[in-house]
Amino acid sequence: MHLLLRTLFYVALLGTITATIYCLMVLAAALRFGLRRRRERRAPTTFLPPLSVLKPLHGTEPGMERNLETFFEQDYPEFELLFCARQETDEGLKLARRVGARYPHVDARYVTCGEPMPKFHNAKVYSLEKLDSVARHELFITSDADVRVTPDYLRRMVQNLKDPHVGLASCVYLGTTEGGFASQLDAVGKSVEMTSGVLVADMLEGTKFALGATMAVRKKSFRDVGGFGELGQFYADDFVLGNRLAKQGTGVLLASHVIRLMVQDSPFWLSFRNQLRWMQSTRRSRPWGHFGSGLTFAMPFGLLGLLWSLLSGHPVLGLLWLGGAVVNRWLQAGAILRVMGDADWLHGMVIYPLRDLLGSILWLGSYGGDRFYYRGKIYKLKDGGQVEALE
Repeated sequence: MHLLLRTLFYVALLGTITATIYCLMVLAAALRFGLRRRRERRAPTTFLPPLSVLKPLHGTEPGMERNLETFFEQDYPEFELLFCARQETDEGLKLARRVGARYPHVDARYVTCGEPMPKFHNAKVYSLEKLDSVARHELFITSDADVRVTPDYLRRMVQNLKDPHVGLASCVYLGTTEGGFASQLDAVGKSVEMTSGVLVADMLEGTKFALGATMAVRKKSFRDVGGFGELGQFYADDFVLGNRLAKQGTGVLLASHVIRLMVQDSPFWLSFRNQLRWMQSTRRSRPWGHFGSGLTFAMPFGLLGLLWSLLSGHPVLGLLWLGGAVVNRWLQAGAILRVMGDADWLHGMVIYPLRDLLGSILWLGSYGGDRFYYRGKIYKLKDGGQVEALE
């Protein structure tokens, strides 16, 4: 029993120390990002080359109509909107056509790519290859169907490509949902947990990755990393694209612009499964970084501290230990949500300790297997983040 108590104490203490150090790093990174964001929002948007906006589609979901509308409402002099689905009968493509009919002044085209070839386990990349083949311009803005933007989105994102040595820029996002509590936890995780790691990484070593929700990217950048056929073998194609460009010496930036990522209302089990899939992908794409991220969570170590205190007869100390973990996560979430401009930051801050605990469970679960279910198929994750479909 004595050994067990000592082990509990030192594990809880170690995790509390590392989580506290991480929280301080997040606060510093958030301040750095906020100052840069304020500075760049005041700067004039003078770099306005023609753009091709690439949007792969597959089916539809609640809120998608408004998501698409925001792309037709861009304040930008010359751009084309390109949509791609597998078949003409795709409901997402039909919706894009209906929305586009309300904006006849916008140059929009709608194409199909058919079913992905065997080497394209990532169907999104297969759609991007088709869109690349019909795009008129050399500078691309790519975005997912669940992205919602403001009218200055194109102006802000393309400024990152003003330097010809920069090949790609992506941005963080605010998870936004009108769903229940499970979806709210998912959304605040996307806003805080994801952004915290990205901002700290950018502060410590620069950006050596990309976030695929939206990217400003040169057409040449896709060729420089092996082309779409190479990227299509990976689940986290965005990470591979940004990481390979950075290793080649091409500039990869984290934009200061913030978009919204709309999170669908899902039952807890489905939300958990989707988040676990991303955790599994991260573990395969950057194994050592993912392993170390286990020490950034605060709540599991606060609970271990509480357990130690109850078993050792110090309940008040345990409650203070757990309370310290809660305050730690409140500070982290409040700083990130405020600097990203979330009007509902207080709600996200309050519930974030629960999300932190859930995140630690997902982190543990990511080591439980290499198979995942996605859009009707079972896939296997391989080392390096490659995927293969299981027959």
